Amino acid sequence: MSSSLIRRRGTAAVTLAVAAALVLSACGGGDGANEGEKKSDGGKSVAQGGKDFGSAAEKTARLGTDAKPGQFPRTVKHAMGSTELKAAPKRVVVLDVGELDNVVSLGMKPVGWAPSEGSQALPEYLRKKGAGAPKSVGTVNSLNMEAILALKPDLILGSKLRAEKQYKLLSEIAPTVFSIRPGFTWQENLRLNAAALDKSAEADAQLAAYEKKAKQLGTDVAAAHGGKKPVITMLRYMPEKTRLYARASFIGTILDDAGLPRPKNQQVNDLAAEVSPEKIDEAAADWIFTGVYGDAKATKRDKAEANPLWNKLDAVREGRAKDVPDETWYLGLGTAAADEVLADLRGFLVK
Repeated sequence: MSSSLIRRRGTAAVTLAVAAALVLSACGGGDGANEGEKKSDGGKSVAQGGKDFGSAAEKTARLGTDAKPGQFPRTVKHAMGSTELKAAPKRVVVLDVGELDNVVSLGMKPVGWAPSEGSQALPEYLRKKGAGAPKSVGTVNSLNMEAILALKPDLILGSKLRAEKQYKLLSEIAPTVFSIRPGFTWQENLRLNAAALDKSAEADAQLAAYEKKAKQLGTDVAAAHGGKKPVITMLRYMPEKTRLYARASFIGTILDDAGLPRPKNQQVNDLAAEVSPEKIDEAAADWIFTGVYGDAKATKRDKAEANPLWNKLDAVREGRAKDVPDETWYLGLGTAAADEVLADLRGFLVK
């Protein structure tokens, strides 16, 4: 259905298209998205292990707009092409937690959002930051198109990896701007979202402040440990797997920016390496920071930590194995979450 047809027939036409799309979008894709979510079939190339995974940040950095501050209409180049915005957006729907973090960090209250399946409550750190009370529009893997339509958005923000199949319909509802993927591209995604929101100066300032805090943390950690920074493991228990998070992840970029070292098995340019409960000693490091996605009882945490090898790890025996908030360290994907992670790291590592 073309945009011109929608303009002639109005909301009723979109409603019919929504009903048809609900049937077509019922089947999900395989695993491979940044935080263990399902992905669109069309996003395989930028999913973990895909041919374009490693270049996603570089490619996202080339997206955005040439419009000057305050200039509308503006055209935003994004992962699915180009989108024209006739006026500054006021009613924004976000399709993932990263876009939620970005919009709230840039001083706006989205009218709708799609949480992850593992944590469907509005993140507490964003509620405190002034997220307001956005309406649920399904989840990142199961968008509710009728709910999105009912909110009458003037901008929809999401990613190609999560929702490529739904892009055409979403763009009929409202101007839609997609990043390539969530995760380690979070800084480039913020700039892309800011380009659509006419908030580029704010995004640049926030990222500069983040970078300064990250570097200062690295300096202070080194000073607190006699010049030798401790090695850090990022361990995450999930219902289907246990992961050691590597460099091409949200938390991986933060640790890199702070100059905090990792074990060799986490220095790879990949999202994560999987580890079995029987080989949980592969998590060995000076500090082990653990997150849990979804229901802890559905993971293999109990089995892994009952392994004698776990209890022999120096970090475990000496009280340097700590649980951390999953909603910021792994699901946050924006500057607000990154600032929370930096503050947590400072509390653990700088005495």
